[in-house]
Amino acid sequence: MSIVRFLNIFMAALVAGTIFGIWIGYNPMSLSATAYLEQQQNAIRSLNVLMPVLGAITILLTLLSAFLQRQLKDVFLTLLAAAGFLAISGLVTRFGNQPINAVVINWRAESIPAEWTALRDQWWSYHILRTVSAMVGLALVIWASIRKD
Repeated sequence: MSIVRFLNIFMAALVAGTIFGIWIGYNPMSLSATAYLEQQQNAIRSLNVLMPVLGAITILLTLLSAFLQRQLKDVFLTLLAAAGFLAISGLVTRFGNQPINAVVINWRAESIPAEWTALRDQWWSYHILRTVSAMVGLALVIWASIRKD
C-alpha cells in the first residue's frame, strides 16, 4: 500500500505542478499575437497528449489508493474527492482547452485570426479552472497520505 500512496502523491504532484507552472510562468495576456502563437503551439505539441495520459494514471492511482484504504472512511472519502477534483481538471482540459488547442495548432503566424484574443482569454479561463481543481486534488491526496491513522 505504501508504494501506491507514494506513486499517487508523485503523479498528482507531477500533474498539478505542471499545470501550476503553466499558470505561473506562461500567462499569455501580455504576449503579442506571434509570441502567443509560438508559445501555445509549442505547449500543444509538447503536452496535449502527455498530460491527459499522466492525468488518467493519476486518477486511477487515486481511486486504487482509495480502494486500498476503504476501511479508513475519512481517507477513503478524501481520496474519492481528490479523484473527483482531478477528474474535473481532466474534463475541463478535454472539453475546454483541447478544442481550442485544435484550432490554435492550425494557425499560421502570417494569418492569425483577428479574434485570437477571445480564444486566448477563453483558454486561459479554462486553464485557471483546471489549475484550481488540480491543486485541490493534490492537496487532498497529500492530506490523505500524511494524516495519522
